[in-house]
Amino acid sequence: MPRLLLRLRNEIAPALIQEFSYTSNMQVPSLSKVVVNIGLGEALQNARAMEAATRDVTAITGQRPVTTRAKKSIAGFKIREGMPIGISVTLRGRRMYEFVDRLISSALPRIRDFQGVPRESFDGRGNYSLGIREQVIFPEIDYNSIDRIRGLQIVICTTARTDHEGLRLLEQMGMPFARIRDAARVA
Repeated sequence: MPRLLLRLRNEIAPALIQEFSYTSNMQVPSLSKVVVNIGLGEALQNARAMEAATRDVTAITGQRPVTTRAKKSIAGFKIREGMPIGISVTLRGRRMYEFVDRLISSALPRIRDFQGVPRESFDGRGNYSLGIREQVIFPEIDYNSIDRIRGLQIVICTTARTDHEGLRLLEQMGMPFARIRDAARVA
């Protein structure tokens, strides 16, 4: 069983039950899925970009990504309908908990000048979106084997009903959120 899932059941859930006055264990928010996405506009000029990005995402997540294709043609971007423009992976279950654990404990602390992830990136329903500028922060990626630095998006979907519940869940899991600036000190 993943380490983060054990912590969720044994430590985090009782703390959230006490904080939010839940009447049942089923009301406690948990992770439902994690989506990792890379947009590859460069795939139009560089045919090997799709292969390299697929290799990187497979190493990071442990799961082979699917190719996302253009839904309609856009002449300004030189895109035709059906052209491959990105890759995406949806993680659930054991792989999801292990990925989030590695993200929190080893990948995010490797970012240069890291001040924490923004608190404002919730969608109103407890789901959190995070953009990462370099895929090399993950220890699974060998810096010498990459052809280009690529960014990726990570969406953490939770069963929380509000942003505050989702924030508290991720804080309890150890997500390093940026500190709140003192409004009183500025005034």
